[in-house]
Amino acid sequence: MIFDVAIIGAGPAGLSAGLYAARAKLSTIIIEKMYPGGQAAMTYRIENYPGFSDGIGGAELAEAMKSQAERFGAKILNNGAVKIVKEDNIFNIILDNDDNVEAKTVILAAGASAKKLGVKGEIEFTGRGVSYCATCDGAFYANKTVAVVGGGDTAIEEALFLTRFASKVYVIHRRNQLRATKILQERAFQNSKISFIWDSVVDEIRGKDTVNELVVKNVKTGELESISVDGIFVAIGQTPLTDFVKDIISLDNQGYIITNEHMMTNVPGIFAAGDIRQKPLRQVITAASDGAVAAVEAGRFIESMQ
Repeated sequence: MIFDVAIIGAGPAGLSAGLYAARAKLSTIIIEKMYPGGQAAMTYRIENYPGFSDGIGGAELAEAMKSQAERFGAKILNNGAVKIVKEDNIFNIILDNDDNVEAKTVILAAGASAKKLGVKGEIEFTGRGVSYCATCDGAFYANKTVAVVGGGDTAIEEALFLTRFASKVYVIHRRNQLRATKILQERAFQNSKISFIWDSVVDEIRGKDTVNELVVKNVKTGELESISVDGIFVAIGQTPLTDFVKDIISLDNQGYIITNEHMMTNVPGIFAAGDIRQKPLRQVITAASDGAVAAVEAGRFIESMQ
């Protein structure tokens, strides 16, 4: 079967695109390697998505988006895309298991993954004290001491969430002030469980079976300090998941896909939406908006081919 629209990624952008495409009576398949919802599904509570005055759980919102897209006929395939090849006017998407999906248009919505610190001990202790998701792993640290690395919204949200379990949370930030929104900063500064280590970076992660120590370096003085912790949560940004299209799609110097306001890439028939593309704001609401625009434009592209 040749689908009208193949969407790679089932985060808010991909699910929104799936909803709009399927509701427009376009045959639609959403290809997702992990699980529907993307990073939103791992967020404990989302407070800035319109329509939920008391906020909504990330997993709950993701499941509602998935069900809505499926109700209008979008199919979800659990697999990963490794390559896209254009054959005549059809895109052939090669999957992890060597299977393939053919479609008239493609919407790239694979999102981004957490950046790594790149320090000694990080790889060795991943899953044994090093984590990139507080919602996933926070409950393992009841009454323990943890550290969060970063100073943006995600880092502070993670730190605040971890205070539900941990007895103490260090926030390690390479600058002397946070980049997070003011309301999150205020909550963090008022939380007695959170302590800040300013102008510092993690130099090394140490432990035996699990993490038990961080070596922290002051970026101004070069001084090294040892901190006892039971776990470390890394929240220093994202890396776009664009390796599988880097040979055919124009990317910026950070690896994000370059699009216009219609979500069009440099390849006619391929669109991009959400965190995977170059944009000033990466939030659930902007991802959903991107997905809707991409799906509508994909429909128009198909009409132009007829």
